Amino acid sequence: MITSAQIRAGRGLLKWTQGVLASRAALSVVTLNMIESEQVQPRSRTLAAIRAALEGEGIRFVGDAEDGYGVILRPAAKPAPAPEGMILAGSAGRQKSAAPEA
Repeated sequence: MITSAQIRAGRGLLKWTQGVLASRAALSVVTLNMIESEQVQPRSRTLAAIRAALEGEGIRFVGDAEDGYGVILRPAAKPAPAPEGMILAGSAGRQKSAAPEA
């Protein structure tokens, strides 16, 4: 289970507004606000949707009741380098080779 504080922290690390997270988790901003401010006990499927939205962007939920709870933002995955000689699409539709220029 994730906590309200973890939801707020994860959202903060991503610099998301409540509106962004609510949209990505398919719930209303009012519902998210009530969950984050601990005014309601959310359903498990609502927490699962929030968790999936945040984890999909690199948030990792850590901790337990004994040690405390937290969140970590995983670094974005670096794209794998193109094999030498492979043709890549350029930003303006031009093509450029992945091979080093001589």
